[in-house]
Amino acid sequence: MIDILPISTQRTTASRLAELDPTNLEFGKVFSDHMFAMDYHNGEWQEAQIVPYGNMAVSPANSALHYGQAIFEGMKAYHQADGGVALFRPLDNWARLNTSAERMCMPTVPEELFMQGLRELIRLDSAWVPTGSGSSLYIRPFMFATDGFIGVRPSESYRFMIFTSPVGLYYNKPLRVRFEQKYVRAAPGGAGYAKNAGNYGAAMYPTKLAQQEGYNQLIWTDATEHQYVEESGTMNAIFVIDGKVVTPALSTSILDGVTRRSVLELARDMGLTVEERKVSSHEIIAALKAGKLEEAFGAGTAATIAPIATIGHEGHDYELPVVGPTAFSKRVGAALDAIRTGEGADVHNWMVRV
Repeated sequence: MIDILPISTQRTTASRLAELDPTNLEFGKVFSDHMFAMDYHNGEWQEAQIVPYGNMAVSPANSALHYGQAIFEGMKAYHQADGGVALFRPLDNWARLNTSAERMCMPTVPEELFMQGLRELIRLDSAWVPTGSGSSLYIRPFMFATDGFIGVRPSESYRFMIFTSPVGLYYNKPLRVRFEQKYVRAAPGGAGYAKNAGNYGAAMYPTKLAQQEGYNQLIWTDATEHQYVEESGTMNAIFVIDGKVVTPALSTSILDGVTRRSVLELARDMGLTVEERKVSSHEIIAALKAGKLEEAFGAGTAATIAPIATIGHEGHDYELPVVGPTAFSKRVGAALDAIRTGEGADVHNWMVRV
């Protein structure tokens, strides 16, 4: 255990909560009243504070802006059936944040500091947790270098912050995707398994090209042969083939998704066979043609479960079968919703009350 940092709290004098329209929550555009911040100087975390959400000043020579030392997480808090608020698997996000920090040569955040700052922030802004079906409070922890120094070396100072945003559904209809067989999201030995900002910035151009062709997202493939599935957009890719739940095995180029992990655990709870292995684009298309590809979907914090309706491959679009109410993606999505809102049994102890 470490000594818990005292958190100074400055409450806003002009809450924006009254401006919130809970029936029209555009993802990532509305932010709650407060944010948590603490700084890393002289080898330790210090100056923990909760302040009103707002802009901040950084040096033009800020090394994160020039050399990309910036990481983040995505997680959610949910309104509970009994009126309370609970976090979904927060320690998994804390552990992954530190995995990203180590890969990017940044300091790790002790569990006690992460959870203390998170709890106090969510408690203060608990009224921002939406109650509508499919809605939640999206939570964005992040860390960036703060040295004002032009030179390629790890920064000596950092800022860790958390802010929140009430959100509704990320996607409102099944997705059109295509296999990406030219551009690369990540390569073996790279930083694809970390949630560092550069992974997402570099993915925008290929995604834009696909969107201009009428697709919502890409299915990224491996950097060597461009045929093995890695991720789907910013989500993990999951398929149901001949009754089995199949997903690419984790590697240094695939993010260890918390939703992915949860979906696979629930699939095993349901008695389904789960295969974590290499999955090629040719296998997917062959299974689709043979009538064995029953479902395909992306799994991630923002969207939870995002069904795929169309897959493009080598210039041809393939339509997937329309899934019914008993489909695995429907059942696992409903099971996750029930656990997160306190309406279902939390047998894995995933929820943490605030």
